[in-house]
Amino acid sequence: MPLLQAELDVQRYKSEELQEELKGMSAALARETEKAARVQDMSAMLKEKEQDMDELRRKLTDQKATIAELNTRMEEERSQSEEKLALLNDARAELTNHFRMLAQDIFEEKGKKFTEQNQSGLDALLTPFRNQLTDFKKRVDDVYVSEAKDRASLRQELANLRLLNMKINQEAMNLTRALKGDRKAQGNWGELVLERVLEQSGLRKGIEYETQGGFRDSDNKLLKPDVIIHLPEGKDVVVDSKVSLNDYERYSSVEDEGEQAEALVAHIQAVRNHIEGLSGKDYSGLKGLRSLDFVLMFMPIEAAFMAAFQNDENLFSVAFAHKIVVVTPTTLLATLRTIENIWRYERQNQNAQAIAERAGAVYDKLRGFVEDMERLGKQLSTARSTYYDAMGKLTTGQGNLISQASRFVELGIKVKKALPKSVTEIAETGKAPEMS
Repeated sequence: MPLLQAELDVQRYKSEELQEELKGMSAALARETEKAARVQDMSAMLKEKEQDMDELRRKLTDQKATIAELNTRMEEERSQSEEKLALLNDARAELTNHFRMLAQDIFEEKGKKFTEQNQSGLDALLTPFRNQLTDFKKRVDDVYVSEAKDRASLRQELANLRLLNMKINQEAMNLTRALKGDRKAQGNWGELVLERVLEQSGLRKGIEYETQGGFRDSDNKLLKPDVIIHLPEGKDVVVDSKVSLNDYERYSSVEDEGEQAEALVAHIQAVRNHIEGLSGKDYSGLKGLRSLDFVLMFMPIEAAFMAAFQNDENLFSVAFAHKIVVVTPTTLLATLRTIENIWRYERQNQNAQAIAERAGAVYDKLRGFVEDMERLGKQLSTARSTYYDAMGKLTTGQGNLISQASRFVELGIKVKKALPKSVTEIAETGKAPEMS
């Protein structure tokens, strides 16, 4: 009878303990169910636990029927159970502290590894951006250096221009005698001088200027300007060479003042006739040619130009009225050098714009990358925190699910499948699972 009473007491105590554990299990299950949506891997395990709970409820019903017969046995085993409970609490506290320290070590190691990987990845991705920015700075510096060199070169070229003009004038005087009376030869020589000036201007033939282009006017008459100078934004400047040597050569060679004055008047009239004749061609109205509303009339001999315009001040007004600008090798070369500088600045502006657009694209890419990295860092931090919170509630702390479920197995309940080793390993060996 005492033995039966002791067994009854044991069963009653175990029944009460099972009831308490069942209540704790039910409360924990309710809390964990709410968080199960974030931990999808636990869904199957929770379903198995619900099935286990149903089985436990059935067993609990059977135990209640046995309690009445084992009341006396429960009293005898009470003291022993209290002692075992104290030992269990001590073991649980020790295991909890051990796992907490282990989890902290793992977290620090993972955090350090994650930081190193992020730094390495960030350096690998930012290096191309740094190289592009360095290249951008170098190209900008090169533009400024090139511009400074071009200015110095322009000053030197202008200094050489005087020497070139003196040489051209001397050659012109020598050719004047050779070309006297042959108008076709005079025209060819004028175009040759014009071509030499163009070659020294820095402009590129076929790109910034063209020679002997053919265009038709409104009357379908073919006109061939000697040179067409292209300007940025699609505009053109027409240059036409006009040579008048006979009267000027006579003016320069005769000694009689009367004959000299007569030759000078004839020379001035010849220049005036060239201006009026060139004005009648109306290059600005030609199809396919976007000429400005004025034409450059080229006189290859500086002295012939000076003789005409110094002795007839009205020639400037006549030329202006006919939208003609009379130029010599000196003034034409200065004009062409100015146009060449305009083209150079245009190309530099285009390069600067391309550099600015590229720099803007690089900056936008870098900004997007930094924003993505910030979002990624926040997401990884949130995921890591959620993982450790969930694993902590599952495997550590008072009343955690793993400890309670393992106790059911110790009591002899049957399960369809054991808990994953990655979880039970913490309780068995103290080794935390690796976070993938």
